[in-house]
Amino acid sequence: MVSLYQAIMLVLNVAWFLMIAHIIMSWLINFQVLNIRQPAVAQIWNGLNAMLEPVYRPIRRVLPAVPGIDLAPLAAFIVLIILQQTLANNAGWFYGFG
Repeated sequence: MVSLYQAIMLVLNVAWFLMIAHIIMSWLINFQVLNIRQPAVAQIWNGLNAMLEPVYRPIRRVLPAVPGIDLAPLAAFIVLIILQQTLANNAGWFYGFG
């Protein structure tokens, strides 16, 4: 069971990193620090979008539309942190102490 706990935490940590990278990159693109017409930037941006859009799409359907602000990454990030904390607080169950 310890391996299951570690695998889940690894997946959540990778998702956390990808979401942080996506959020920061979106800011840099919006403030024109990064140019989406550069092949490397476009490739990274499209890859991050391809990985995270399936997560954001259902959240966007539920959240109200706010002009100029996409709240889906924030909501997904909050859910991710809640999942990480819930798993960390119940780690004893995975180790056989729960």
